[in-house]
Amino acid sequence: MYILINNTHYHLKTMLVAVCFFAVSCLLFCCSEKHPPRNVERSFYYWKSIFKLTDFEKKRLDSLQVKTIYLKFFDVDWNNEIHQPIPKAQVRIIDTVYLKSNKIKIIPAVFITNECIQKINTSQVNELAGRIVLLVKNIQVNSLPGLKINEVQIDCDWSSSTKEKYFSLLTSIKNSGFPNLSATIRLHQVKFSATTGVPPISKGLLMCYNMGNLKNPATKNSIIEVAELKKYAGNLGIYPLPLDVGLPLFDWYVLVRKNKYKGLVKSIDTHNPVLSATAADQFIFLKDTILNDIEFKKDDLLRREKSEYNEVLNSAAFISSKLKNSAPSLALFHLDSVTLKKFSTHELENIYNSLH
Repeated sequence: MYILINNTHYHLKTMLVAVCFFAVSCLLFCCSEKHPPRNVERSFYYWKSIFKLTDFEKKRLDSLQVKTIYLKFFDVDWNNEIHQPIPKAQVRIIDTVYLKSNKIKIIPAVFITNECIQKINTSQVNELAGRIVLLVKNIQVNSLPGLKINEVQIDCDWSSSTKEKYFSLLTSIKNSGFPNLSATIRLHQVKFSATTGVPPISKGLLMCYNMGNLKNPATKNSIIEVAELKKYAGNLGIYPLPLDVGLPLFDWYVLVRKNKYKGLVKSIDTHNPVLSATAADQFIFLKDTILNDIEFKKDDLLRREKSEYNEVLNSAAFISSKLKNSAPSLALFHLDSVTLKKFSTHELENIYNSLH
């Protein structure tokens, strides 16, 4: 009897070890298993009010084999004088030869300020939707004849307080002629989707930039930081919409006066003798001056923020590990010669490939 119990105990221990080994092996396999290769559509944003590609921009599009451009058609802002939303900064399309000869797909983008959504009356929503659809179609017919619009994108940083009117606007736009509607999704809208809601659209484009508080003097880089990205995109895998991805290439200078945010400066000559470098990517004005038609005061601080190649690459790698979409578009912001010259073709290739 003693021997039987002892053997049984031995076999139970053996079985337990085997089960544990199998479970650990399965866990390691699942953790190490990579997602199937993605079919990534390469794209760019074009965010200037005059569309005319330079030869350099065309060569970059060719070398990167980019066939899709998100082209901002116009902005929609609130006019306090007439208490109405109005279109602004409508694009002027100068050159379409390259687009036609290279069969470039254009996705019209419309930027709407959150203030506009806040101040618009519920009764004005359908009217605004109709005006947006009409203006998009007019630009298409007059400036891009023959272009078939398969997708329109709305860009708006909505909040929990504006979601009902904004979502109603999106639904009305879909019903008014653009059923294949997409919209930009900010990181905070993913993390706090329970309160900000999920828009009624075909798919979203996750904006993986402008994620920090640029108005905080302690912020190092509000454009893109992997550490900040991880705070907001951890539950990306359970977001209910298929998502494309947007990554930044741009840089800017944050103007700080008396420890308070005063605005953004797109470009400036930091070698000007009126500026003194106080730290890495920080400059202080030694006296009152005017540069690039901007008035600066003595002791004003400029903090340079930029899209560092490694930071963009690592951000893409993190998003890739969380993304459910098997065929996303990866849109780089934005198509501009000055911006593109800061990155080699090889670096841009690596960024696109990092989402595979």
